[in-house]
Amino acid sequence: MDAFFASVELLEHPELRGVPVVVGGRRVAASEAGKDYPRLKHYAGRGVATTATYEARALGVHSGMGLMKAALLAPDAILLPAHFEAYSKASRAFKAAVAQVAPLIEDRGIDEIYIDLTDVPGESLELARRLKETVWQATGLTCSLGITPNKLLSKMASELKKPDGVTILGLEDIPSRIWPLPCSAINGIGPKATAKLKGFQIETIGVLAKADPAWLVENFGRSYGAWLHEAAFGRDDRPLTFLRNPKSISRETTFERDLHPRQDRDELSRILLDLCERLSLDLTRQNYMARSVGIKLRFEDFSTITRDQTLPCPIADASSLRDAARASLRRVALDRKLRLIGIRAGSLVKGTDPSNLASGQRVVATSGLFTTEDNGSGISK
Repeated sequence: MDAFFASVELLEHPELRGVPVVVGGRRVAASEAGKDYPRLKHYAGRGVATTATYEARALGVHSGMGLMKAALLAPDAILLPAHFEAYSKASRAFKAAVAQVAPLIEDRGIDEIYIDLTDVPGESLELARRLKETVWQATGLTCSLGITPNKLLSKMASELKKPDGVTILGLEDIPSRIWPLPCSAINGIGPKATAKLKGFQIETIGVLAKADPAWLVENFGRSYGAWLHEAAFGRDDRPLTFLRNPKSISRETTFERDLHPRQDRDELSRILLDLCERLSLDLTRQNYMARSVGIKLRFEDFSTITRDQTLPCPIADASSLRDAARASLRRVALDRKLRLIGIRAGSLVKGTDPSNLASGQRVVATSGLFTTEDNGSGISK
């Protein structure tokens, strides 16, 4: 999908089409009139950009960039808060639309899928047009497609003509279409590997393809070095995975400023409750329940701890997740400022299995999570 989160926001705010828009941060909202949107240059905090429109990307803003840094590049860009429920709804809609044309789908996240078109009637370009039209009719959103012999090339090809593009590649097109691209265009070659390759004067995929396989193994390790050689030639024999069973599902957030469990108790409680609600929606949407729940805390000195506990019966509702998080927090000395908090649902089981449903389970809601006790440990009752 093209700039997915930002594109969903533009459905709600069509007057912002054609201008730089960045999605991210907290407590940012449009005025009641719906016109006087906050500008990025007025932002102060430690939030990051969730996504950006192509107009903002042209100014150098990208996903994961700190909003303060983004403000230096695009000070007059509009800043909107993220609305994850709207994105999840649009995600389900576009995947259901694709399934009407091609039912064999590997789900790769909220905005990306692989599709097996082998047995779907029609030429490649015709299929691409059908898929794009089906998605547009269902969501009002555009997508970009790469149609190739394998997953590695399709991932690369889908990025070549964004937004709203179609790229069709065969193995014979690799020298002319793929080799001129930077090595970082290959999914799996990240910033560190890119920098190391650049240190060896290997900056394009074509130069990588000419590298001696034994030399790649020597310098990048047996597995990764061999993979680099295969990837440079567009070789990938991974099958599509049509059913994925996750081991865990988690939610976490980094705060705009460090928060103390005592002085900022109410805000920390609100944030963790919000994470529990989001995690509950994730579990419900995927029809899972959790037999274990864990918390993750990152302190102001960047040290990180986790605490997990196994539950007597599986849970999925927000209140039960909250109670499990409280129990884990009892095992932590909450006497330092926090940068990040997260919650994880593990040991997942399908929610439709009657054996997984608790009989007469009672959930008691609580008003807070963090205490104001002098030693900073424990939780409020």
